[in-house]
Amino acid sequence: MLNIQKILTQGEGLTIEFKRAKNELPSSLFETVCAFLNRSGGTILLGISDDKTIEGVDPECARTMCKNIANLSNNPQKLFPAFLLTATTIEFRGKTIIHIFVPISSQVHKTNGKIFDRSEDGDFELKTNEQIKQLYNRKSILYTENRIYPYLTEEHFAKGIVERARRMIKNNRPDHPWNDLNDKDFFVTAGLYRTDLGTGQEGFTMSALLLFGRDEIIQSAIPHYKVDAVLRRHDLDRYDDRENIRCNLIEAYDKLISFVAKHLPDKFYLAGDQRISLREKIFREIIANMLIHREYSNAYPSMFVIYKDRVETKNANKPVFVGQLMPGKFEPFPKNPNIAIVFTQMGRSEELGTGVKNVFKYSKAYSGSDQIVFEENDVFIAKVPLSDAIYSTDEHAGKPEERTNERTGEEITGEINEEINEEIKRVFHLILKNGGIKAKTIAQGIGRPKKTVDHYLRKLRELGKIHYIGSKKTGGYYAAK
Repeated sequence: MLNIQKILTQGEGLTIEFKRAKNELPSSLFETVCAFLNRSGGTILLGISDDKTIEGVDPECARTMCKNIANLSNNPQKLFPAFLLTATTIEFRGKTIIHIFVPISSQVHKTNGKIFDRSEDGDFELKTNEQIKQLYNRKSILYTENRIYPYLTEEHFAKGIVERARRMIKNNRPDHPWNDLNDKDFFVTAGLYRTDLGTGQEGFTMSALLLFGRDEIIQSAIPHYKVDAVLRRHDLDRYDDRENIRCNLIEAYDKLISFVAKHLPDKFYLAGDQRISLREKIFREIIANMLIHREYSNAYPSMFVIYKDRVETKNANKPVFVGQLMPGKFEPFPKNPNIAIVFTQMGRSEELGTGVKNVFKYSKAYSGSDQIVFEENDVFIAKVPLSDAIYSTDEHAGKPEERTNERTGEEITGEINEEINEEIKRVFHLILKNGGIKAKTIAQGIGRPKKTVDHYLRKLRELGKIHYIGSKKTGGYYAAK
């Protein structure tokens, strides 16, 4: 949760800006947005004056103002290149405040035809060619995801992958402004297709290739790219199981999530009166961060290793500082902002910095330990502790939902092969592997509308394969019988 008091105490500076805004957006808002995108990112709070007085915004106007922020940030006439921002309302000391988190961008942005940068003193316009050139140079050195491949076309993308990604965005955010764009405008707005104003090159970028490319196309352009998923619970010299992943990042995420579900158990856990998956909460963040923040120009391979006492990841990195990251004590810095924003809009990652907080928050409940390592260096290392308590000694260790059935997934699905189609079987496998999962999460997992998933769930309940646990009013989940 955003700590407003801490931000107020810190005051305005390089990454914090307060603006008065009673019932309309301040005229200078996008100058600050542009400056934050071009420099180090930051937090904007509307409804607070420069002297930290909490004036608030008109609650009746807040929703419209938030919608206008999203629409204007997605409008290249206002912000170029467009960079979609999400604003949220917060109640603080009896007042309504609007919070806008602006990430660092890997591109140079303009508003109303002007380029702004940020200093401790506020926003300032870059007016000389030398200042603008230095900004472009800084971005090109920091971010390799913007590398343009002029001969890369949509024919080089995996079949159906763009449609799937856009469907997941629509399911996650039905009112998302990207939903009304055609594919070409979507690529441009998401920063996946760009023109380099320094060289005149135009085309799809490395981020587009990594997100959507076919395996062989990615390997031809980035031959060192791979993710090794390894289980070393017993055979520490080699491995007990291994998956070598060389596909696009959307499919790589699926494969890593499946590898985790195959080898790590999930524990029953209630947050209030709602069951959540601790395994999903922790490892979706680890996996998303691993894929989003890798330095893809570096040949060091990504590693995801499950040991008996820990899960450890290693990733090529371009550090902005060196040392251990602790929640609330570091400034989040995206290594690949365009990849990050697509993953976030798909619902596969949280706002920058939130993922680290979630891992710390849920690790104690999952394994009994919060001795977590996030070490920023030339190789980024993450370590999440495990313990014997989360494992069972029987042959289905790591799959408590199958133990409940006392039958294997193959036996169960074998009974329904003739009764349901392939997509419904995918839904059933998700329920079987997770031991308890919400309809919204299933919809995100298979990239289908929730209404369609609800139809599949009704069919599975009619067949007697699943049941609903919990209250429709307070929330519940689906589990295999």
